[in-house]
Amino acid sequence: MDYRLLGRTGMQVSVACMGTMTFGWEPNDWGSHEKESLTLADKAIDLGINFFDTADVYARGVSETILGKAIKGKRDKLVIATKCHGKMDDTDPNAWGNSYKHVIEACHSSLKRLGTDWIDLYQIHRPQPAIPIDETLRALDDLTRAGKIRYAGCSTFAAWQACEAHYVAKQLGTRGFVCEQPPYNLLDRRIERELLPFCRTYEYGVIPWSPLAGGQLSGKYLDGKPGDGRYTKSDPMNRVNATTTSMVKKLKKIADREKMSLTTLSLAWVASQPGITSPIIGARSEAQLVESAEACCVQLSEKVLKEIDRISAPGSHVLEYYTANFGPNARV
Repeated sequence: MDYRLLGRTGMQVSVACMGTMTFGWEPNDWGSHEKESLTLADKAIDLGINFFDTADVYARGVSETILGKAIKGKRDKLVIATKCHGKMDDTDPNAWGNSYKHVIEACHSSLKRLGTDWIDLYQIHRPQPAIPIDETLRALDDLTRAGKIRYAGCSTFAAWQACEAHYVAKQLGTRGFVCEQPPYNLLDRRIERELLPFCRTYEYGVIPWSPLAGGQLSGKYLDGKPGDGRYTKSDPMNRVNATTTSMVKKLKKIADREKMSLTTLSLAWVASQPGITSPIIGARSEAQLVESAEACCVQLSEKVLKEIDRISAPGSHVLEYYTANFGPNARV
C-alpha cells in the first residue's frame, strides 16, 4: 500500500480510503450485515489501509457503530474520518445542518458511536449557504481545542465556498478546513474546472467519493444483468443511460487492451490525477476490496491517460454527481 500526505497536515493516509457507507444497511439495499462489514474492515487493515471514512447519516448511525467495533484495539494506528450535516431526527428541526449547535452535538454523538475519544478528520458533509460559514468554523475550532477532533474538512463544496471558508478561517484565527471530499469519476469531471485548482493551490487534501460512479465504471451494467447493483431496482436520476453506457464501453476497450479490469482502470485514473490524495473505495466482498485497493496503486501510462481524455474530456460530465447547495443561481 502506498501512503500520501493529507494536504498540509503531515498526516500519512493510505492511497485507498475505505468507505463504509454500505455498513449497516440491509443487503438488499446494496449494504452488508455487521459480520460481513467487520470482515471487510479487518481485510482492509491487513492490506495496509489505515484511512476509513464514514458519516453519521450512513444507516442513521449504524455505520459508525460497526466501524467503532472494527477499530477496537487498533485505533491508534488508524485515521478515522466521519461527517455531519444530514438529518438524524425527523422530529427535531435542529438535528441537521451546519449550525454551531448541530455540529457540536453531532460530533459528541459520533464519538460515542465510534467508541473513540477523538476523530482524526471531521467533515461538513454538504454546504449550507443559509448558515454563515463562521458559525460552522467556530464550532469546528472549539472541537479541535477540546481535543475531540484533530482536523476538519468539507465535502462537495463549490470552489467559492471552500475559498470563502479558507479566508474566513484566517480572519477568525481558526485552523479551518484541510481537505475537501468531492465526487470525482470519469463520468463527472467538473471539479477540474475550479475546485481541484483551488485545492492544489492551497494544498488541500482531496478525497474523491464515488470514483466508480455507483458501479457503472466497474462495467456491471453493461451486460444488462447488474445483479444486486445499486441501480438494479430503480434509477430515479437516470444514471444508467445510453450516453453513459456508450462511454463506459469505450473505456472498457482501453482496459481490455491494457489487460486490466475496467474497475482498475477507473480507480487508477482517479488516484493518479494531480492533487488527489485517496479515492474512497467500497466493497461487497474481499475480492472486490483487494482489486480496488490494488487499483489505487496502479500507474497508467501517458498514452493511456491521453486516450481516456479523448473519451472523457477534462472538466466535462455526462452525469450529475457534483451537485449540492452551491448558492443562489449557482452553475457548475
